[in-house]
Amino acid sequence: MKNFAELIKTLDSSNKTSVKVDALTEYFMNASDEDKVWTIAILSHRRPPRPVNTTLLRIWANELAGIPLWLFEESYHIVGDLAETIALVIPTTKEHSDRSLTEFLQEIIALKKKTDTEKKEYLQTNWLALNYYERFVFTKLITGSFRIGVSQKLMTRALSKAENIDEDALAYKLMGDWNPNKITFQELILDEKSSDYLSKPYPFYLAYPIEGEPSNLGNAEDWSAEHKWDGIRSQTIIRENEIYVWSRGEELVTDKYPEFGSFIGIIPDGTVIDGEILPFIDNEIGTFNDLQTRIGRKTVSAAILKKSPVIIKAYDLLEWKGEDIRNLPFEERRILLEKLYDEIKHNDIPLQLSERVKFSTWEELTEERLRSREMKSEGLMIKRKDSPYLVGRKKGDWWKWKIEPLVIDAVLTYAMRGHGRRSNLFTDYTFALWHQNENKERELVTFAKAYSGLTDAEFRMVDDWIKKNTLERFGPVRSVTPQLVFEIGFEGISLSKRHKSGIATRFPRILRWRHDKKIDEANSIEDLKSMII
Repeated sequence: MKNFAELIKTLDSSNKTSVKVDALTEYFMNASDEDKVWTIAILSHRRPPRPVNTTLLRIWANELAGIPLWLFEESYHIVGDLAETIALVIPTTKEHSDRSLTEFLQEIIALKKKTDTEKKEYLQTNWLALNYYERFVFTKLITGSFRIGVSQKLMTRALSKAENIDEDALAYKLMGDWNPNKITFQELILDEKSSDYLSKPYPFYLAYPIEGEPSNLGNAEDWSAEHKWDGIRSQTIIRENEIYVWSRGEELVTDKYPEFGSFIGIIPDGTVIDGEILPFIDNEIGTFNDLQTRIGRKTVSAAILKKSPVIIKAYDLLEWKGEDIRNLPFEERRILLEKLYDEIKHNDIPLQLSERVKFSTWEELTEERLRSREMKSEGLMIKRKDSPYLVGRKKGDWWKWKIEPLVIDAVLTYAMRGHGRRSNLFTDYTFALWHQNENKERELVTFAKAYSGLTDAEFRMVDDWIKKNTLERFGPVRSVTPQLVFEIGFEGISLSKRHKSGIATRFPRILRWRHDKKIDEANSIEDLKSMII
């Protein structure tokens, strides 16, 4: 536990990727196999179920700290993290535990079936026996909210360095439904299985936002363009009569999209397609909000398949007849992809070709970009015809030319403290628009939350204003006097039954503080709905 707590301390105190990878690598090289498995599980979101609710945690920790409950609650609201608050208010010790991470986690699993009295005794005994950071980590394991700014990709990279195993093979090994309390490190990581390599994806090639005008790229005839679809970037792999679908986040999502199983027997073995998973409802591309009904579900029912069907928009071919063709020019790869599509398009499978835009001048491409929202896209992708398929984000050959955001003026109505370095400031905001209710009265209705777009100085100014203009408190949230107007930008918009406003916005963020506007000049829900194409 001591070594794991030191690891978390290092990871939590640095924003540098190299520092995090080095710390993880050293940990994996020295930890026991049992603790390695649990660390992998924790960092890939496979934590044991919470054995104690947070209300009891707060009561028992407050009792041990010997302070008034209101002071504990106020401290919690300021700190913004329950585990950190508990670690801070309970009398500290310089001692550390010699017990392993595995021992603690097995005890936490067993704790769920204990009585409240037994749970209280176990927690208070350990809180007093652990030093500050061990206590923080221990409580994080209890609450189950273990988010420390380390992606599974970083963890996989470090494990690859420590064990000298290919990163892509490791990524596949870590997918699926495995139980850290039942599997060994040998079974999970070290044992060789042919399927580890059968499913191996290629690193994704990512585009840079275009700088200036596209005419700066040179001769338009040297470039190819297509729409930038707003879905989930994916690689679809067909090898040895098996299909594997990977997201750009290097997550194996085959089981989330069972309809793609129909590709087997139609798309030849030895094929890897780069494309975008899109909602396709009533034979039309839907919104990202439609796609969210599929994301994160553990099981995909027949009803969901019918309600929210999906397709893959294919725009590149990375492997053909079992050969890696990424070094071929983009134009040649596209010709192969288009030939493949022509051969299989008569089959009833959820695959479409991302059509290339026909243009001979940059002015013609500019006109096509203006049609993006009509096409249900985010803008255009511009790719050099002679470019190979590279790794990661590289400047020069692939560019994304997104449309300008939709914009609306909204009123600040609620605020909550931020996270990390902003945990002592109110920086997470809820915004509202005007709406005429059933009684013909004008009221403000919330429609979006945003927490980025202002400078540090502006955040401090708004924070000071919020503290002086609070109407009510709801735990960490404050309602404020409706007075400040902000310009909010967002990428997309759709109708939604899950939102009070009846509207869902995509990627809302603050564009500027409208000092020049009073709340009566803010926009309405009707203005927002008029933006839906």
